[in-house]
Amino acid sequence: MADPTRSSPDPSTMASPPSRDASRSSQIKDASLRFNHVPSSSGTNRQSFSENLRGIPPSPRAQRQPSLSQAAVQELLNHPPVAKSADPAFDGRDWRTIRVGEIVKDEEVHFVELDTGVEHATKILIESGNTAILVRQDPTERSAIGTFDYSDLNAYLLLVVGLAHPDVEFGSSFQELARKAREGNKIPLKDVKDLGRKEPFVTLPHTLSLVHAVEIFGSGVHRIIIVEEDTTNVVGILSQLRLLRFLWENGRSFPAIDQLYAQYLRDLAIGSQQVITINGDQPLTDALELMNDEGISSLAVVDNQLNVIGNISTVDVKHLTKSSSLPLLRSSCTHFISVILSDRGLNEGKDSFPVFYVNPFSTLAHTVAKLVATKSHRMWVVDAPSPASSGPPTPAFQPAVLVPPSGVSLPTSSTAPSVSAAAMPGARMSGRLSGVVSITDILNLYARASGLNPNDPNETRKSRRRSSSSSMRVSLDSGRSASIDLSRR
Repeated sequence: MADPTRSSPDPSTMASPPSRDASRSSQIKDASLRFNHVPSSSGTNRQSFSENLRGIPPSPRAQRQPSLSQAAVQELLNHPPVAKSADPAFDGRDWRTIRVGEIVKDEEVHFVELDTGVEHATKILIESGNTAILVRQDPTERSAIGTFDYSDLNAYLLLVVGLAHPDVEFGSSFQELARKAREGNKIPLKDVKDLGRKEPFVTLPHTLSLVHAVEIFGSGVHRIIIVEEDTTNVVGILSQLRLLRFLWENGRSFPAIDQLYAQYLRDLAIGSQQVITINGDQPLTDALELMNDEGISSLAVVDNQLNVIGNISTVDVKHLTKSSSLPLLRSSCTHFISVILSDRGLNEGKDSFPVFYVNPFSTLAHTVAKLVATKSHRMWVVDAPSPASSGPPTPAFQPAVLVPPSGVSLPTSSTAPSVSAAAMPGARMSGRLSGVVSITDILNLYARASGLNPNDPNETRKSRRRSSSSSMRVSLDSGRSASIDLSRR
């Protein structure tokens, strides 16, 4: 019986019932929206096996990237990727036509005056991010009369803590200088400019080509002051590392140099087997003295089996510029390396273990890439590791006996735990030291390959060592100095 309260539908608004075909079409459309992965059955009465598998997730093997071919792997070894692409301004140009002024920046030049205090100059040096700042007589000038670098800072530190022994003719003046520094008096740069080794002060007009720079650097000079032509006004500082980085990043544009990158260090016969090292268990003070005495900027740190465990350079002296860091002078070289790594992790937000070594079968490209990445002056060449872990840890040396003059009190005990050289990751990661290759060696190779005639860099090294001891000699007994001729081993 019909409900009398329900109104009858208006015939004018009623839709006609859907046809059978339309109803079926609508059902298929709805089904396809809900199950779009299910194949339609309208096309065939029997589905193939492959069609039934279309909805199954693909195999992970199908998503695997294709393996690199042997040729591709070799290409990566020969030409490791660089951090930045080549500068298009130099594309297609012969590197010998590029002017030195084109690859330096005026804003990166930092000046101090002769009357600037050592502490303030050190602050500017560290904040600049450079390895050297320029010294001038007057703040209104743009001409330099010298430099202040980390080797100078190292020599000054050794003098202040009483570890330097000046020649007789300079003894009284340097002792007075150290006394004033310990009393907190300002020490102007003009009083300490002759303490450390002296890098040759070389200038070039900004209009000269890179040919001159490569030839000078290949002769053993580490930096060149770039000045405006016909003036002494400085427009930039060109270092060995900056030039090496420039040639590396733009190497594809320089065929004469690019062809060298695929060759092995062994075949190029560059570098030296005479290496100055220090055992990781020796006091840090020994490393600082050794670098100052030998006029070098870095040392290989090794264990008792000559496995390379790290690197200490004069730049690392910046970690010793606070009074709270004085206990580090009593610690071992190994512990100092761990402190450097810890500081780097805090500053960069991640742990890192810089790799300062290559092997005889490393390509030149691989070596240059590491030098640029680590901002190092040299790479240690290693062979297969000696089995250092099979024996007992290397014995710890007694702490350095610091005897500063009266008025200075160094901490009587070190807060740093003892870290054995054999316990460092580098002792297991690297290998046995067999030689060294430096940026000087590489730029000397570039010069010779380009038809230039650089001077023998060994003569420059000898001159640098003589200058490092001309005014201040460091007392190093035979047990602490470690200049090793690895060719005899």
